[in-house]
Amino acid sequence: MPFAQRLFVAYIRIMKRFTTLMVIAFALCCANTYAQTKIYHSSSGEIIFSFATIQKGGNQIESNLRWSPVFNFQVLKNYDFSQHVGFFHGLAIRNVGFIYDVPGTDTLKKHRTYNLGIPVGLKIGNLKRGMFLYGGYEFELPFHYKEKLFINDDKKDITSVWFANRVYWYTQSVFVGINFPRGFNLKFKYYLDGFFNKDYAETINGVRSKPFADFDVNVFYIAINWNVFKDIKTYGKGRKTRPQKPEENAYSFNTSK
Repeated sequence: MPFAQRLFVAYIRIMKRFTTLMVIAFALCCANTYAQTKIYHSSSGEIIFSFATIQKGGNQIESNLRWSPVFNFQVLKNYDFSQHVGFFHGLAIRNVGFIYDVPGTDTLKKHRTYNLGIPVGLKIGNLKRGMFLYGGYEFELPFHYKEKLFINDDKKDITSVWFANRVYWYTQSVFVGINFPRGFNLKFKYYLDGFFNKDYAETINGVRSKPFADFDVNVFYIAINWNVFKDIKTYGKGRKTRPQKPEENAYSFNTSK
């Protein structure tokens, strides 16, 4: 079994167990009094390192690392029910895609979409200290598609389409991550739905075909970000300055005896 498939199988097993824990934790959260819940907004960008499991015509194709530092941004609303359990949801924009070499050729292809996402998830751990695990689900709407073709490292063709039917109108993903005390955050995410719309058809030189009919592609990535769960109100707050003592009058003297 290829490494990517072994990684996916292990991930699904972990997510099944983690999902069970999230359901239990959410039930406990709902039992708490709403007045005790800390509610705040947070936001962050993220740097994405993505791969994909790719099969074409039943043959496995290795994907290359794709690095996408821009434009990935998310705004979350957080509900910390206690110091150990919290819930969040929000809106996000993601730059998601994959790269691969066409076997037996000097051709390289890049595919990506910009997605509008709606993440929901749970946080479990020491929320006050900032050391906790989190995980959840995200519903995403691809609104821009781009495809690039390179031959011998020379760019030969670019396809750029808004609301393209080359991909499905929505996609779903699951994610799990860890947040560290000083705000550093590491996340792993897997897309449950295939990247391409297999029913997409095009006509070139009078020949009609379905270029993605035998493509099975699932993207997954590791993301790095900072302060994704930090209250927005704390941004820009500098260090508290020590109150200044009133200036002493240089011409005053202690006349007490």
